[in-house]
Amino acid sequence: MDAFHYGLKVFVVFSIVSILPSDRCCGFDNWPQWRGQDQNSLSRETDLPDALDKSNLLWRVDLPGPGGASPVVWDKNVFVTTSDGDGLALICFSTDGKLRWKRTLEGENVVTRMDNSNSASPSPITDGKHVWAMMTNGVMHCFTVDGDLVWKKDMQQEYGEFQIQFGMATTPVLDRGKLYFQFIHGAMREKGTSVGWVIALDSQDGTEVFLQERKTPATMENKHSYTSPVVFRCKEAEFLVTLGGDYVIGHSLQDGSEIWRCGGINPEDGYNPFLRLVSSPVCSEDLIVIPTAKRGPIIGLEVDPDHLRGDVTDVKKAHRWRIKRGTPDVATPVIDGDNVYFAREDGVFVCADSKTGKLHYEERTLAGKHRGTPVVADGKIYIVGRDGNIVIMKTGPDYNVISEYELNETTTASPAISNGRIYIRTSNGLYAFGKTAKP
Repeated sequence: MDAFHYGLKVFVVFSIVSILPSDRCCGFDNWPQWRGQDQNSLSRETDLPDALDKSNLLWRVDLPGPGGASPVVWDKNVFVTTSDGDGLALICFSTDGKLRWKRTLEGENVVTRMDNSNSASPSPITDGKHVWAMMTNGVMHCFTVDGDLVWKKDMQQEYGEFQIQFGMATTPVLDRGKLYFQFIHGAMREKGTSVGWVIALDSQDGTEVFLQERKTPATMENKHSYTSPVVFRCKEAEFLVTLGGDYVIGHSLQDGSEIWRCGGINPEDGYNPFLRLVSSPVCSEDLIVIPTAKRGPIIGLEVDPDHLRGDVTDVKKAHRWRIKRGTPDVATPVIDGDNVYFAREDGVFVCADSKTGKLHYEERTLAGKHRGTPVVADGKIYIVGRDGNIVIMKTGPDYNVISEYELNETTTASPAISNGRIYIRTSNGLYAFGKTAKP
């Protein structure tokens, strides 16, 4: 039995006996990890504000230092990782903005020259009982939601020193009791096969579930990936998607083995040795959207068990569409039904048809840069620019801006939505917006 159909069989059996996660039973959405509970930047919440400004600012708290990590929320707890002077910290606030606890994390804060980013780039993760936090040094911490340390693991010590220019900014993903990591890096000047790692740990105790090599022919800076993995799951298949090293690859959730891979990421008119990837892939029930970098292509892969196996770079039936130019460079795309949204590096916002890849519009939304990934909820798109510009748009194929507001603080994080509130992390603080002040 091949890996694809083995994953299908396991998934079907598991789905019959499994119970939905507890946050599905609540009257609101928790936001347990970067891009939300389904890792797609979509929220099911309704009755959200059409504008975020002083009139519905519920609270703002200072943070001890900047960071690119996005906040996560479960029930009445908000977690955020941050730089803290020369150190690093995980902070828990209550949803009324009060400090519950703060824990120092192992390692020093390192500021890079890339957009003044620092070691507080990966976002935390929570399941309502535990919270996990890893900084760019690769030390993974697990705490209870009350701040008690459960376990700690130094991923560099276990799996080798990170060789990456601007820090290992990837955020792990939690899925059904496993933490999945991708470490795609390597010495730029060394020749030979690029080798990265796909790793799964038991979320409860940090023990290794699997370790799998991720080999590609990438060279130079293309060995370095700042993207984050995502779990794809539908009725017919499940796998982990990783992007970097000139390829997007689908891995078995059981042992990390490769099920399929797709290239064609580098420019068609010549290999670019400096095409580091930052924007992550995103999945819907039957589509995987793969961004690249430096105004390169965007690939829409069709999820079909008969065609998505092995190397599908040149398999036409595996490709739904391809947009030749204009990829987002940092912000991750969002698939919302018939539409896919791209927030480009230059402040231009794009909507494309998810079935055909045809562009509905390309409009300059920001005077500055897009950095954080937009979030879609309640028929609206919430966008926060690098310079702290908040833009809210209507979803759909027509360009329709509802409101705009200036925070006057820089930010590279993505918004989080939970219990009728929108949380925004800036360089200096954490904001909570909402229609009413809920308990």
